[in-house]
Amino acid sequence: MSWSMAPDFQLTDINDLTEQIRFQSKEGKIWFGEQRMLLMQVSAMAAFRRELVNSIGLERAKGFFLRLGYQSGLRDAELARKLRPDAHDFDTFWAGPQLHSLKGMVKVVPIEIVIDQETRSFHGELEWFDSWEVEVVKKEFGQLDEPACWSLLGYACAFSSSFMRREIIFREVSCRGCGDERCLIVGKPAEEWEDGIEFAKYFTAEPIIEELYSLQSQVQSLRTSLERQQGQYYGIGQSAAYKEACAKIDKAAQGKVSVLILGETGVGKEVIARSVHLRSQRADKTFVAVNCAAIPQDLIESELFGVEKGAYTGANHGRPGRFERANGGTIFLDEVIELTPRAQASLLRVLQEGELERVGGTQTYQVCVRIIAATNESLEQAVNEGRFRADLYYRLSVFPVHIPPLRERLEDLPLLVEHFLNKFHNDYSKRTLGLSDKAWGYLNSYAWPGNIRELENVIERGVILTDSNETISLESLFPTPMLEAQNTDEEHIYSDGQVIKPGDKPSHSWIDTVFNKSIGLDAVEEQLIQRALLEANNNVAGAARLLGLSRPAFAYRLKKLEEKQTR
Repeated sequence: MSWSMAPDFQLTDINDLTEQIRFQSKEGKIWFGEQRMLLMQVSAMAAFRRELVNSIGLERAKGFFLRLGYQSGLRDAELARKLRPDAHDFDTFWAGPQLHSLKGMVKVVPIEIVIDQETRSFHGELEWFDSWEVEVVKKEFGQLDEPACWSLLGYACAFSSSFMRREIIFREVSCRGCGDERCLIVGKPAEEWEDGIEFAKYFTAEPIIEELYSLQSQVQSLRTSLERQQGQYYGIGQSAAYKEACAKIDKAAQGKVSVLILGETGVGKEVIARSVHLRSQRADKTFVAVNCAAIPQDLIESELFGVEKGAYTGANHGRPGRFERANGGTIFLDEVIELTPRAQASLLRVLQEGELERVGGTQTYQVCVRIIAATNESLEQAVNEGRFRADLYYRLSVFPVHIPPLRERLEDLPLLVEHFLNKFHNDYSKRTLGLSDKAWGYLNSYAWPGNIRELENVIERGVILTDSNETISLESLFPTPMLEAQNTDEEHIYSDGQVIKPGDKPSHSWIDTVFNKSIGLDAVEEQLIQRALLEANNNVAGAARLLGLSRPAFAYRLKKLEEKQTR
């Protein structure tokens, strides 16, 4: 369908846009949708523009401001689609000029706009009044030899390109910054401009910067490769707590000592264990990882130490266990606290004598295996309660290392988020614009009970639910954001410019919500069980610990839930 704006066309009001503005005076924040905004004096931007031109030259400064406007236009196009999903094409498109005016950048008056989404054709002619960039140029530089509204132009190009889903280029055909009477812009598809390809280069970072980034990337790749070869790769993190743990474990890596890794579920204990193996002299040998909690207790001995033919019904042939497969290398026993008493005794023999017997057999097998154990419970407490052998505990805990939870190393969030974004961008063949400012704020205030594993799941969900070239919102990351994310001290600005602060809202706990909505106890228990399984990556023992239950008690409730769902 083609839309052509006539002179008497009734422009859409901006109430839906102004309602997105929130002032959080006590927090020192201004929000526009999910993006944090700034109120900054034009004089400050003028000084910055002058310094940039003097530092890197007119052409490079022009490219910088064009790209600055371009990024803003991309995010506003995304917001326009969300706020006006069912509006006519022109109404949705016109949100861009309205947002430009609302932000105090420029007043936009349409002359002619033709939009045809079916043929993806576009033509626009608009006039700008009171451009902030013209004001800056006249005060700081006098009259230029070329159009001066760089960031405004970048914004128009980005917004129109995102809206039409093809490259649209706007050019200033007349500008008051270079002595013309009016600021006029014309926009059309890039291929319809003779110099479209050349102009589009402004939206790409300068070649010298690209070259620097390329060199940095090569250096980082070589450094990472070297670190992997030396076995010093400990995952991602630069916080003091994480680096301290890595430095400590690095001292033990070269030896043969058993290492006990302590930490909550999802902190990356297996990553650390693999790093110890890579750093050791056994790096070229086998690394075997075993989750003891995931193996049925009646099978854990045969899985770890092997089984002889006829040892029990179904054992039709003998086979080696995980320790024999790891011979000469390293075995990682995650959730070692879940070992049965018999398995604990067999493990102690391996540690003391370097030998084992398969289940149902009498032959002794010699093994040379480095053992790295991990648990998120206190083994010392388990010893006191009689659930774990004291002599085995002392053997395993020769070199204990505590891995800090994510909430204690929040400064690593940007690195981790960037890592997972890159991973899932590649996995799902899309590229988002990253997280919204509000999403970032929530991530930094969230407790992260599931640690890095939960963060990975959250980022994957966000990438799945977000289209390419759009910002990942808070709602995309969390299906039901906690009430703490909803700030009640907000002030709204409306189309007439009036700032209104709503009355104090009563605070409600989640218990109030349960009673107000008449949610039954069974429903609450079902949600808790499902969330615990999600946080524990479907590990029943881990989910039980999150809810403060024993494994049998949790398994009983889970069975009841499954029976209820199959009725």
